[in-house]
Amino acid sequence: MRVLVVEDEVKMASLVKRALEREGYAVDVAGNGQDGLWMASENDYDAIVLDVMIPAPNGFEVCRELRGRGRWAPVLLLTARDSVDDRVTGLDAGADDYLAKPFSFAELAARLRALTRGDAEIELSPKEFALLELFLRHPDEVLTRTAILEHAWDFAYDGTSNVVDVYVRYLREKIDRPFGRETIETVRGVGYRLRSAA
Repeated sequence: MRVLVVEDEVKMASLVKRALEREGYAVDVAGNGQDGLWMASENDYDAIVLDVMIPAPNGFEVCRELRGRGRWAPVLLLTARDSVDDRVTGLDAGADDYLAKPFSFAELAARLRALTRGDAEIELSPKEFALLELFLRHPDEVLTRTAILEHAWDFAYDGTSNVVDVYVRYLREKIDRPFGRETIETVRGVGYRLRSAA
């Protein structure tokens, strides 16, 4: 995943860059609106972290211009100004999310994962898909291994319930770990539960 950070405060830009690189992102940095606009127009980024108060054009204008040029990478605005009017201006300019300073890097990373997750293609085997569909039909409900076997495998299946654990692990490797999430919970001694988004 490649991210552009547009931030004129050198220390802040460096901290954000390091934090995102620890999360596994490749990060480019622009120090002003003009450079940010050029880089975002010339390269395909998975997301753009855009400070509002940067040397002209400001973050609102950069976002508006990018959308006008048909550049649709998710934009997360950063700003010390977090009045409702500012948030509305940013969202109306085409931003996808808004994060007020000061912020935690964990929240920044989580918001970026949320913005970029929707475009990721996940390849599932037919059995993994059946298992995921079962979980999605019963959000927040604890499903026993027996119930999972009965619904995702056919009645003739006479193997052990260990196959459920194996496929849950496969599913976690595809839908949770790459995105830093833990949506499939183990309920000890009972089975598994898919946590719905809060």
